[in-house]
Amino acid sequence: MTSGDSPDIDEGKPEPGRLGPIGGEMSAIVYGLARRAQLTGLMKRHDSTLMLGLFAFANGLISIGLMSAAAFVTGAPFIFPSLGPTAFLLFYTPTAPASSPRNTVLGHLIGVGAGYLALVVFGLTDAAPALATSVTGARVGAAAVSLALTSGLMAWWRVPHPPAGATTLIVSLGILREPWQLAVLMGAVVLLTLQGFVINRLAGLPYPVWRAGG
Repeated sequence: MTSGDSPDIDEGKPEPGRLGPIGGEMSAIVYGLARRAQLTGLMKRHDSTLMLGLFAFANGLISIGLMSAAAFVTGAPFIFPSLGPTAFLLFYTPTAPASSPRNTVLGHLIGVGAGYLALVVFGLTDAAPALATSVTGARVGAAAVSLALTSGLMAWWRVPHPPAGATTLIVSLGILREPWQLAVLMGAVVLLTLQGFVINRLAGLPYPVWRAGG
């Protein structure tokens, strides 16, 4: 196949190196899904800014929409701010270590644990959320300690996942602080990670089962 030919629908994997105008691997996902669905027109335009934007729009709508619907039906916190950047990572740089299931799940778990530990240490487990009251010295200490612990533990355990820094603040600021809420939060992380696994594998990308390169 020459450089001017369109990709053949029977070729095995997304074309390497075609990352599109915004970087990342999103164009490879669009190409892989288009190839699987035999959408030749989309295959030819998979790396255009328009197509990448539409994919990001649709995927974000589906990913967070499903979590929001679950939250609405159950009344449980299946949706929270740091889930958004995690979703973007899973479909923008899915083969990067930070986007692997290991880093995603353990990173958020560290954030939850550090946030709750900070609440206990500063006696805030029963306090109202910081956004509903004034910010006290104890709350400042809890936020600082939780973020410091999260950053350090992710580095020491080699599981960096940037959105976990937001998760730990969600907990240490008291936005979500009940143990059952934190369990639901982690359940939402797992469900989003499973969605990332399915979509990336359908697109033909080597998204890991657990850790990058493994």
